[in-house]
Order: sequence, then structure tokens, then C-alpha cells
Amino acid sequence: MMIINPDPRPLYMRVVDKLKEEIQQERFQPGQQLPPEPRLAKSLGVSRATLREALRVLEEENVVERIHGVGTFVKSDPIIAGGIEELLSITEMIERNGQIPGAKLVSLEFVEVEEKDQVKLQLNPKDKILLLKRIRTANNENVIFCIDKIPAKYLPENFTYKHQSLFEDLKESNSLEIQYARSDISALGYEAEISNLLNCDQGESLLVLNQMHYDRLDRPIIYSNNYFRANKFKFSVVRRRKN
Repeated sequence: MMIINPDPRPLYMRVVDKLKEEIQQERFQPGQQLPPEPRLAKSLGVSRATLREALRVLEEENVVERIHGVGTFVKSDPIIAGGIEELLSITEMIERNGQIPGAKLVSLEFVEVEEKDQVKLQLNPKDKILLLKRIRTANNENVIFCIDKIPAKYLPENFTYKHQSLFEDLKESNSLEIQYARSDISALGYEAEISNLLNCDQGESLLVLNQMHYDRLDRPIIYSNNYFRANKFKFSVVRRRKN
């Protein structure tokens, strides 16, 4: 019998974590059908109602797929899911989904700000910015292409990219802490240069998240263009009616 360790969270969430662990450790393979609900619930030591709630969460997170009258299957291509209300670094987002984050530096250079970015970053012509291009990985798979632009005036002359998280590097190098961001999400079809860097298949689309990040003084610190493989990520937002 599988053992679920004591945990203050609702029981169904502990079942969610246990099943994710089983999948990550490849006890359940991608595409494999999970055992029938009565047998799986018994092996976990929970009721079928608790198991069904856990499977509902896993389905929402695109970890499993439930086919009515057939059964529940491990998704062949698990998706990194999350809400966009909370500002997380990409590293944190990947870690929260139980995967190992990584980063590959493509280029880092100081260049003159382009005219289209002057107003966004509150800069003058010929002001310098740090132009940083990276590929972010999840479990060693290329999943995001990142372009970050940071006014040089906020950086030390010897600034280097050392950590996976740019937020962490800025905080360490110049005590810059990102407090909030304004974001726009759009869809993009196959884009040869970026899609090739991410090893996308022909016809695979991208999700583009453009964000301006601000510090506690409301200064624009980072303007980011992040290209996510659409079949690897799912973003959600909670919407409420006004009273």
C-alpha cells in the first residue's frame, strides 16, 4: 500500500502530491492508464470521493486526462500550469510544478536603447540597456525563450548573470527588488528563429508574455518578452464580478 505522510492540508491535495510523485518517479508512465478508481483509492487508503477530487485537480493541471467510460490516463506531455495573479519568477513557476528549472545564456550585451523602448523604460536616446537573451529549461527541455531589457543606470559596471533567476541577480548585485509587473499575453504562430531554439515542431504555437517589471519606487526595471511553448504551459486567472 502507498503511504501518505501526515500533512495539515486537505487529504485530496496530499493525494494529488502522491500521484504526482508516482508519475515523476515513472511508476506511472506517460500515456499509461491509472488503475480503476476502486483499486487506486484502496491502495492510497482514501475514499473514492477523495480520489475523484484529487483526479479533478490533476486534470485541471493537465497532469492526467479522464475519458468518460474508459478511465484516467497520464498525460503524455505534462503542462506547467499556474495563475498569473501572483508575480513569480520563471524559476519559481517551474519549481512549483515539480520540475527542475535551468537556464542557457544565449547573449548578454550593453547596447543603446531602441526608440520603441525609450518611453517604456523612461530613457533618453543613446542611453544604454543590458540586453539579455536566455533559454529557460524544465527538466532539461527547452521551454521558454526570454529577452530582458534593463536600463544600465540601475546596474553595476561589473554586472554578470550568475543565477537562473534574474530577480535574484538584481537583488544581489544592486539591491533591486521587483514588486509588481504589468503584463500582456498574446499568441504567436511558428516563428522560425525562436521556435528552432525551443525545438518546436512545425505548426507548434507560442504564447508571448510581455511584461514591464517595477520596483518599490515605481521605476521600470525590466522589460521582458517571454516566448512560451504553448503545449507546455497553461496560464489561468481568477475573475470576479464587482458588487
